[in-house]
Amino acid sequence: MKMIPVSTVVEAVRKMCMEANYFLCDDVRAAIECARGRESSPIGRDILKDLIKNADVAKEEEIPICQDTGMAVFFVRLGQEVQIEGGLLTDAINEGVRRGYSDGYLRKSVLSDPIRRENTGDNTPAVIHYEMIQGDRLEITFAPKGFGSENMSALKMLKPSDGLEGVKQFVLDTVRAAGSNPCPPIVVGVGIGGTMEKCACLAKYALTRNLGEKNPDPFYAQIEEELLAKINALGIGPQGFGGDTTALAVHVETFATHIAGLPCAVNINCHVTRHKKVVL
Repeated sequence: MKMIPVSTVVEAVRKMCMEANYFLCDDVRAAIECARGRESSPIGRDILKDLIKNADVAKEEEIPICQDTGMAVFFVRLGQEVQIEGGLLTDAINEGVRRGYSDGYLRKSVLSDPIRRENTGDNTPAVIHYEMIQGDRLEITFAPKGFGSENMSALKMLKPSDGLEGVKQFVLDTVRAAGSNPCPPIVVGVGIGGTMEKCACLAKYALTRNLGEKNPDPFYAQIEEELLAKINALGIGPQGFGGDTTALAVHVETFATHIAGLPCAVNINCHVTRHKKVVL
């Protein structure tokens, strides 16, 4: 049995919160630079150049890439041979968020109640998804989610008869309706299957995949490529000013589902697409 102290988890999460908000991921930066080389719109190219410049300033000054430092979302894979010493894992993650958002001077955007809307003052509680796995490791993936893009996401309980074409159309309709609101170029996470809540989690998890990392199933990898081409053909462009680069990537995740259903969720991420992973 591997023992991991609560303090180790707290410190790891604290650092993740700051680093994910300060430093643009290498895969995202590379995708933006590549898109700039392909972009036919002069305004679009300038915007993509400014996004890289913004990321450089954030890195040098260790300040947030975006003023919306997001709601803290975690995907945690806990090995069955791991024991957390000194407290609850959920409490440790929330304490790490509390310290990270405070120490890093990150905007605190979380409300304790969705209707009464009182700010908790420390960006907790985090949204945490757990999965038990074999082995003696603890994997924590952090994906802070800004709500300019989150608000443009959607879920639909399609009929089985809608099929693949219905899924594609729903994705395109969602991106078209989002327009400039999610700060394109966007990354689009698509969850297909499961139940209502499962497909939403799949779409969110899809956003943690490194850009350029295709679905391992060639069938869905082809769908990702097709959807990306169709989304970029919409002409929304960088920051909505028109151009070839509306999206940097489309990631599809799937799960088994019921014979009577075809749930589909689309989770949109802004051009920053923050994600960071640690293994303890």
